[in-house]
Amino acid sequence: MSTTQQTSVTGIPTGTWNLDPVHSSLGFAIKHSGVMTFRGDFPEFDARLADGGLVGTARVASVRVDEPNLAGHLQTPDFFDAEQFPELRFVSNSIERDGERVSIAGDLTLRGVTHAVELSGTASGPVTDGYGTQRLGLDLETTINRHDYGISWNQPLPSGEPALADDVVITANIALVQA
Repeated sequence: MSTTQQTSVTGIPTGTWNLDPVHSSLGFAIKHSGVMTFRGDFPEFDARLADGGLVGTARVASVRVDEPNLAGHLQTPDFFDAEQFPELRFVSNSIERDGERVSIAGDLTLRGVTHAVELSGTASGPVTDGYGTQRLGLDLETTINRHDYGISWNQPLPSGEPALADDVVITANIALVQA
């Protein structure tokens, strides 16, 4: 997070909170063939809440889907272009919490293109776990238009409709541990 960026934080604990990767996940979902939801995830990602800001990154080459050939296609310039853009990045500029509800505005960078997004969902904690460690949970979601990030590959179905929808739902279930 740059020092010139203004950050607004309400209801989120102070200090530094690091990702607990065992209890966290980052995924996406898109409507495929007009009738089903196709899902994938990024098992190699990181997130950190510090100085009132949330920063998250994901390694594009780690994208995981059930079909190996499709996983390879997702690495190409048709989709994520992992060679040229190896990382996805989110940097918050405001965090608002009202009870369990949380809204995090920030910038999402995908394929070298940055757009403002709002992640919304729930926050749990902080709580002390059985080992005396402080934990905070964030279950977040946002919807983006993939074309805004230069991901426009598609294939027409026999009906003439596109195989892939434009909207992609991104979900982040983040468990954080106080440093």
